[in-house]
Amino acid sequence: MLQGEHAITIDDKGRLAIPTSYRDLVASEFGNRLVIAYNPFEKGSLYIYPHAAWEKVRDGVNALSKVKKAHRSLQLKLVGAATVVEPDGNGRISIPASHRNAIGIEKKAVLLGMGDKFELWSEQAHRTQIETPLGDDDFGDELDGLQL
Repeated sequence: MLQGEHAITIDDKGRLAIPTSYRDLVASEFGNRLVIAYNPFEKGSLYIYPHAAWEKVRDGVNALSKVKKAHRSLQLKLVGAATVVEPDGNGRISIPASHRNAIGIEKKAVLLGMGDKFELWSEQAHRTQIETPLGDDDFGDELDGLQL
């Protein structure tokens, strides 16, 4: 289970250091392989999947119709732009320049543990998300019974 928020600095070579609290998990449980893809639903972030979880997502997305525009867009952003990365000896992964440029990450970013994957947000996009409150009618009765 990935959870938590970490301020991240991207170095001059486009690398980020995986937080030390996750390094053993990435090595032992994730086989030291991660997959970076665009977040197709929100601007300003990338998804970083453990490789095994990625394979299930990839297969499900690829099974969608190739002729529906929304399906093709999802396939392009998730599968077409996916990059496999492995942490180096210092626990750093390289974020491709095309991915960094597309979401506006320069030096400062935020890494979120989101259960089954990480999300890497540009500092500004993350701030915008956090500052935007949710409305009561955003969920209907889906949250009934939850203690938040």
